[in-house]
Amino acid sequence: MAEPSKTEQRKAEHVNIILNEDVSAGYDYWGDVHLLHSALPELDLDDIDLAVKLFGKRLEAPLVISSMTGGFGMGGEINANLARAAAEVGVAMGVGSQRAAIEKPELEPTYAVVKDHDVPLLFANLGAPQLIPQATKRAYGVADAKRAMDMIGADALIVHLNFLQEVVQPEGDRRAKGCLAAIKNLAARFPVMAKETGAGISRDVAAALKKTGVKAIDVGGLGGTSFSAVEHYRARKEASSLKERLGATFWDWGIPTPASIVLANVGLPIVATGGVRSGLDAAKGIALGATAAGMAKPMLEAAKVSSDAVVAELKAVIEELKAAMFLTGASSVAELQERHAIINAPTATWIELAGES
Repeated sequence: MAEPSKTEQRKAEHVNIILNEDVSAGYDYWGDVHLLHSALPELDLDDIDLAVKLFGKRLEAPLVISSMTGGFGMGGEINANLARAAAEVGVAMGVGSQRAAIEKPELEPTYAVVKDHDVPLLFANLGAPQLIPQATKRAYGVADAKRAMDMIGADALIVHLNFLQEVVQPEGDRRAKGCLAAIKNLAARFPVMAKETGAGISRDVAAALKKTGVKAIDVGGLGGTSFSAVEHYRARKEASSLKERLGATFWDWGIPTPASIVLANVGLPIVATGGVRSGLDAAKGIALGATAAGMAKPMLEAAKVSSDAVVAELKAVIEELKAAMFLTGASSVAELQERHAIINAPTATWIELAGES
């Protein structure tokens, strides 16, 4: 068997660190958001309709299993378990960055396993840094995006924005000039969702992304897994003291997810990802303006066990979401989007001051 590449090793390290180390942001910003209780909901719990459309596809619940992995041995098993569960429950799913399989075709099965399941909305995934030349690395273009989508039978393409991770990563890509034009080029040919990976999206960036023609924005805000923290642990293992320090310094860098949902609302569907750990968090995100909520770490932990464990986790989240809707008197996702959310500091301060910039 061939030795694993550096990319394969890195992906395996990411999963192991997320599962075994404390890499969460230092503050729970969802705790700043509260929904207004309705003592008389005037609806029946069983009549609540969780269905929503995203990229023209019907989801049975407004949930996305966020892009996580692929490109190494265990990644295939994880993706298979996630896809089985997404198909059974009727929610969306994204795979991790497909750069590994584009560079090393024998890794394609670790992503392509998702094609065996009828996931209602499936996202392919490429990184914005890969869309422009990086040192000795070529820029990915339309052909690569098509290959990524065909690899898994995707309905849409995620372009992930992960420059915080790149700048603290020992082998990270440092060039960013030209990404917006590259995203525009892909968005002219494919349905694209721009996705941050833990540092949030500001109003100005959301407006710029809208002009490129992307069809949705996943805010991927501060509050969940910190990839700066993940790279801190990787750098410690590799005895890279400077990168270890950078990872620690920028552990809590970014725009909190609840604030980013409000700031990035420029008229496109929004996916609320970043620290969503329950159906109540998902309900809060939707009340702030999101169309759906994305979850990663809870699904990864379950997928390490089995597809049944992922199904059980999804169903628990859905019950929590339904309970929150019932207690706010919202019979549909559209009605939940109209419910009042009370936002305390520091998240309220973020919205007030960043919205003025």
